[in-house]
This record gives sequence, C-alpha cells and structure tokens, in this order.
Amino acid sequence: MTIIRWEPVRELQSIQHEMNRLFGAAFDSQGSSATSSTGARAWIPAMDLVEEDEQFVLRADLPGVQQEDVNVELQDNVLTIAGERKSDHGRGGEGYYRIERAVGTFSRSLTLPEGVDPENIKASFNNGVLEVRVPKPEERKPRRVAINVGAQPATIESSA
Repeated sequence: MTIIRWEPVRELQSIQHEMNRLFGAAFDSQGSSATSSTGARAWIPAMDLVEEDEQFVLRADLPGVQQEDVNVELQDNVLTIAGERKSDHGRGGEGYYRIERAVGTFSRSLTLPEGVDPENIKASFNNGVLEVRVPKPEERKPRRVAINVGAQPATIESSA
C-alpha cells in the first residue's frame, strides 16, 4: 500500500484554478454575448472609490472617451456614470490586423449615503480620468425624547 501525503493548499489551488477557468469562460469578453452587433466589445471602466475626511472621491479610468461623451447623474442617492467610447475602426485606408480595445456604451452606478447634497457634487475630467467629489452628508444630531413615567414626564438626553 502506498501512502500519499494530503496537501490541502494544493487542493485549494486546484479548486481556485477551476473556478477561474469556469468564470473566465462564462464572462469572456471575446465571446459572442459580450460583442455588439457592430462587432464592438462591451467594456466596464475601472473605478476607485476613496473616503476622505470630508468627502468621497470616485475616479474612473476612461481612456479614449471624450468629456462630452460622459454623463454623471444623481437620482435617489444613486450616482450613475454613463457614456460611450466611440470606435475609430471605420476610418478608411487603415488595415486592421487585430482589434482588442473595447468600445461602446458603459454605465456604472453607486449608491450614496442618505443626505448627500446634489448641488455640492463636483466632477472633473483630466487625461482620461473622471473624478467625482461627493461631500459627505452632515451627521444627524440625536434628538431628545421625553418619556412619561406615570404622571411625571422624564427626559432622556444623549451624551453625544
């Protein structure tokens, strides 16, 4: 009888590799489900969201997108960034051998905390990076609640 040493880390790596392969096949951007009728591949821009002392800062990488092709909206505390990266493949005289850059429309949405003032949201676009600054809402102050004990009203105050 041969004794085989069990290595749980190797088993986990094998499972991870198979899961990556499975999801890679399901969400492969070169598959027909991610390609539009014009042959353009769908894309989702990368975004970072950073919390600073007084505001949230969102940065989205939008290379090849013009400022006029980007729309930033806030509706019901949902911040939506949408736009389009247009294709330059239709220009005459150029022979393309390989096209890998994704083009087309995109949309990303984030839910913001309650109380954000839409008038103070600022957006800027520089070198293909969209930056949206969202001031944090003011903290709601605790309120006093009166409690009636028998015929005597008692007041409870918070220490905040």
